[in-house]
Amino acid sequence: MELNVRLFALYRERAGSSTVPISVDAGATVADLTAEVRRQLPNLAPPDVQIVVAVNADYAEPDVVLQAGDDICLIPPVSGG
Repeated sequence: MELNVRLFALYRERAGSSTVPISVDAGATVADLTAEVRRQLPNLAPPDVQIVVAVNADYAEPDVVLQAGDDICLIPPVSGG
């Protein structure tokens, strides 16, 4: 299943695009997706940084099962004051 993943802020800059196609098996979870993102885009986030994922406008836990057509966004850590 191919998913179009939207990237924001720092992730968009590092990937050089606001969206990336990511292929995962049917029944894949958010954890499977982030593993594939890290494989395809190794410079997106350091290994110790958790990639926050939103699915259909809601923050998603790693065990959420993805469906074709889901709106998926990767949100980088935010800092500042």
